[in-house]
Amino acid sequence: MSQPAPRISVIVPAYGVAHLVGDALRSLLAQSFTDWEAIVIDDGSPDDVAGACAPFAGDPRVRVMLTDNGGVAIARNRAIAAARAPYLALLDGDDEFEPDYLATMVEAIEQHPDIGFVTCDATYTGLRDRAGKRFSSFHAQGGEVTLARVMRQEFHIIAGSMMRRAAFDAIGGYDSTLRSVEDLDLWVRILAAGWRAVWLDRPLVRYRRRPGSLSMDAMTMISCAYEVYEKLIVTLAGRPEETVAREMLSRSVAIRRWIEGQALVNGGDVSRGLDMMRDNDDRSLRWRLAMPLMRMFPGLAAPLLRLRQHLPPPSRG
Repeated sequence: MSQPAPRISVIVPAYGVAHLVGDALRSLLAQSFTDWEAIVIDDGSPDDVAGACAPFAGDPRVRVMLTDNGGVAIARNRAIAAARAPYLALLDGDDEFEPDYLATMVEAIEQHPDIGFVTCDATYTGLRDRAGKRFSSFHAQGGEVTLARVMRQEFHIIAGSMMRRAAFDAIGGYDSTLRSVEDLDLWVRILAAGWRAVWLDRPLVRYRRRPGSLSMDAMTMISCAYEVYEKLIVTLAGRPEETVAREMLSRSVAIRRWIEGQALVNGGDVSRGLDMMRDNDDRSLRWRLAMPLMRMFPGLAAPLLRLRQHLPPPSRG
């Protein structure tokens, strides 16, 4: 006899985090809300995710899926296809939930049937520069969650959010072609389809930042963001938000040129690198004044770039 479906399916992609996924699962076992299932998907991980999950094998709520490597968007789509609940909570294998995460989030999403997803604040763990600080201290949150605000990055949505399965299915799931910012793409497509979103001003997720993690790869992120906004121009044709999509596409081009220019400067091609960087209108007056100085004294360019780190923020923290 099959078991009744749980109210929440927790999706846990766990590529390369065998040493951390146990902490993520322990944070689930500590939840005050207990009617959940967890689907851990190792996505062809090079480390022993299945072995790391073995201590939890006695809990029938925890399942492990072993698949070939396809990237996080494909991994989440595969896990969600196997999920049974009407609500989907996203827990990356290196993050953790606070004990009242599930109870708080499911109460919020059940307030109205047109709420497509609920998001919240988070507390950083990992790298010392942000450990213990709130996500909202570095990335704008607060106020109404609208399509235009999310597109403009005036409101940042953490990966560890909860969505309605019906909203996920209605927009066709994650875009499996994206190597990064697949979350941003998902949220804006849900909002563009007419679903509402709710933000809770509480840090209910412990969000780990690690050296070398995909969320810190600026070039991959901005290239994928370009693809997201390019798609939105088509999707939002004739709507007021189309202007926002075009604005953000132009910004993505400028940031990509900045990153490419900085790489050229660091490689010794200072003149060509500065040519690529000079058109970025996000620079401060101080930076614009420094540009001719670097042209006059090319040996200063790379050290100044390393010192100032003048790179506009990508779409995730």
